[in-house]
Amino acid sequence: MKHRKSVTMLAGLIVIMMAATGCQRGSAEWDQYVPSFIEGFFELYPSYAAYQGRHEYDGRLPDWSAQGLARQSAWLREQQERINQFPAEGMNEQQRLEQEYLLATIEGLLFWMDEVRGPYTNPFYYDAWFTPNAFSPLVYFTREYAPLDERLRAYTRYARNLPLAVGQIRTNLRTPIPRTYIAVGHTTYGGLADFLESDVPSVFAGVEDDTLQAAFHQANAGAVTALRELDAWLTAQESEASDDFALGPELFSRMLWATERVDVSLEDLEAIGRRDLERNLAALQEACAELAPGKSIPECAAVVMDDKPEGGALEAARRQLTELKQFLVEKDLVTVPGTEEALVAETPSFMRWNFAMIEIPGPYEEGMPSFYYISPPDPSWSEEVQRAYVPGAADLLFTSVHEVWPGHFLQYLHSNRVTSKVGQIFSSYAFGEGWAHYSEEMLCEAGLDDGDPAVQVGQLLNALLRNVRYLCAIGMHTQGMTVEESEKMFREVAFLAPGNARQQAARGTFDPGYLNYTMGKLMVRQLRADWTADRGGRAAWKEFHDRFLSYGSPPIPLVRTAMLGPEAGPALAK
Repeated sequence: MKHRKSVTMLAGLIVIMMAATGCQRGSAEWDQYVPSFIEGFFELYPSYAAYQGRHEYDGRLPDWSAQGLARQSAWLREQQERINQFPAEGMNEQQRLEQEYLLATIEGLLFWMDEVRGPYTNPFYYDAWFTPNAFSPLVYFTREYAPLDERLRAYTRYARNLPLAVGQIRTNLRTPIPRTYIAVGHTTYGGLADFLESDVPSVFAGVEDDTLQAAFHQANAGAVTALRELDAWLTAQESEASDDFALGPELFSRMLWATERVDVSLEDLEAIGRRDLERNLAALQEACAELAPGKSIPECAAVVMDDKPEGGALEAARRQLTELKQFLVEKDLVTVPGTEEALVAETPSFMRWNFAMIEIPGPYEEGMPSFYYISPPDPSWSEEVQRAYVPGAADLLFTSVHEVWPGHFLQYLHSNRVTSKVGQIFSSYAFGEGWAHYSEEMLCEAGLDDGDPAVQVGQLLNALLRNVRYLCAIGMHTQGMTVEESEKMFREVAFLAPGNARQQAARGTFDPGYLNYTMGKLMVRQLRADWTADRGGRAAWKEFHDRFLSYGSPPIPLVRTAMLGPEAGPALAK
């Protein structure tokens, strides 16, 4: 699916970086419109607003009834039309970038809601990072933005609203449901029920107001009951579950453009991914020849994966964060704004569909900690599979790079400080994951490995995981690849343990955008090469990184045009 006219239009609109243009005169009407858009957006997605730090929205959930979803769609389309009516000649460069940033945000949301029909087909839609629904109540527990009794009131409102929201989700979902969607539904809703019942009461045990506690327990019990009923309903659908999860070639191509402004044929997209896979496999072979002479690549990978972190994954991750931040500062690779730190913690039960993730306060918060979550293995797995699930120390190191320094956490330290509220609030999947994955290889290029082949192997194993995600997303959604074939590829090409391979293959069915890790990384690397070519190459990396991060996190092709001008060329090199 081609969008050359749109690409040309974007190139003509976005010329120089956002941070350098804030002082230019532009459209006063646009500056008045942006806050009104944000307020209207928060009204439709109040739980997302709470996660951004707007706590007047605490306890509220979106209206997921048929009428509520129709209102969301209609409002987004109205805003799309209005934004397109702003004349480019009356706006400065920052405003033009914001205009295209918002248009891409809206088109992506409409894609998942109306074209893919996520509310009706995918239980994960209601708490996915590529939607602003924010079903999780984590904000009330992990952020001490108010006294405990006030957060208890907020959570109680949330718990009271949950049964209605859960009922709307149940009404929306159409059967048969793909079996992998049912599995993630169990993790999300069944896991959340366990968490609310077992863990939440202890969080608020210190509140001594008996009236508040009584209201809390009543609301919490109702929320748990509603979640268990939805989880039981999902269980009842297992006998009729389907394997019909694929988007198909046309929708997959639409996803690339609607969500990331990437315009490339599926044939070229696959070729680009295979080329990066081959590059990483060749580098892995070279590192393994040094680390484990005479051993095969799978045997070499096993050596690294069997070197489990001393003291367990959580303690090792805490040590790694200190060392990584020091490395960034010593090498002067990127500005570290502020003094915030990320705390390492075990992932809550309802979020354990992936090994690690980070939860970061929004731009309206001040002084709130971030949490770097690491998931323990599923206790239902065999002891052997559970041990294999825990990554090796070198593998964990690059997970810490990805999630914290200088990955997601550092990127959000920058985005929370940009002058544009659009840049603070809205994010592109490929920008966030692309930057985080790019950071892994960049640190090795900067000398993090210090010549240690085990560290090199750890970085390359993480790269291969993302390469296989990329190819499996294309394969499962456009070429008829089965979940079993995907799982096999994760085991044999990314060298994952069975439990992790199973988890990654399943994720690709309900998260086809997980190709964005590699796709985003490749776009960042291409932009770095092009931008630094006449600015000193390696000597300009810090300037490049700071400038790249100064936009918030819009689709990378928009950043490319902003940094290189209208003749920037394609963001993803064939």
